[in-house]
Amino acid sequence: MARRHSIRSNAANVTGETIAEMVAASVEVKAEDVAESSAPTSHVETIESNMLSGPITVPMRTSLGETGLTAHPLALGGSTFGWTLGADEAFAVLDRFAGTGGDLLDTADSYAAGRSESMIGSWMAARRTRDRMRIMTKVGRHPDHRGLSPLDVRIAVDDSLQRLRTDRIDVLFFHGDDPAVPLEESLGTVGTLVAEGKVRSVGASDFSPERLIEARVLAANGLPRFELLTTRYNLMERRPFEGATELVARAQGLSVLPYFALANGFLGGQVRRRSEVRHDARGARLASHLGRRGHRVLAALDEIAFAHGVAPATIALAWLLAKPTVVAPVASATRPEQVEALMAAASVELHRSELVELDRVSC
Repeated sequence: MARRHSIRSNAANVTGETIAEMVAASVEVKAEDVAESSAPTSHVETIESNMLSGPITVPMRTSLGETGLTAHPLALGGSTFGWTLGADEAFAVLDRFAGTGGDLLDTADSYAAGRSESMIGSWMAARRTRDRMRIMTKVGRHPDHRGLSPLDVRIAVDDSLQRLRTDRIDVLFFHGDDPAVPLEESLGTVGTLVAEGKVRSVGASDFSPERLIEARVLAANGLPRFELLTTRYNLMERRPFEGATELVARAQGLSVLPYFALANGFLGGQVRRRSEVRHDARGARLASHLGRRGHRVLAALDEIAFAHGVAPATIALAWLLAKPTVVAPVASATRPEQVEALMAAASVELHRSELVELDRVSC
């Protein structure tokens, strides 16, 4: 009990001006380090195959922070499962994803009120793929277990495990901050779940730089450490992440998994006129990107995609993978044939001039 009070006391000091000072201290990144972020990084490796085909080039697997987990550097988002996709359609997308080497799945207990997790769990059971998949899910927004109180977190995790038909969650994300609950209490509960083998590692979703720093202080006192950060980030939505959040992520060594990596499908380039927009919530989000800036970005994607012989969506994801903190963009597919374009991003190495041009047109 004394240790818990000690942790709370230390964390309580990380507020106000102290937080501001820590943000400033943690974001001291040298100008040359920032410049290096525009340099292309290798995402492929050459391995020996057999005497007939010789060496082959394959995507390099990525490490998910210091979790000890590795995966293909593209996460398939499950937000459409149970919402716009039924079970058969979701199974077809998952089959194609697994069949092309994908093994990182992103979902949440709030996606379609848990139906996304249930579909993924049913698919893993039917295909016997649990041991080769890396499962990331989030808690904190399910209508029955809102927030990050110790009781809500524990019940939400047990419910997710049941829906996913598994005995462990590879990465558990806090689905947004909960200012009403001391962060040390939420992390303390996760520590117990880790000890029980129900959770392997923990990440943060849409946490502010200040709260990320507070979490790191708590980790120094023995609580679980955030290893991954998922946040909205793409060519059309750069400002919320670039700046303090990105610099804190770099300073802390957080691995970033951007969601809405294709800006609600806009960067796939299939919709270019308002008359082509679907009249639903997803269509409304996509339509917000139509305009001069959006058309400049699509034109640049078209040109670079043509040069590489791939789809515009592939280039949009490759741009994210070239960022120093990004380990795996999260993108959704509504049809199996869309999966190849997503997976191909892991094998595309953009030239420095292409990265600079995409930065320019999207700023």
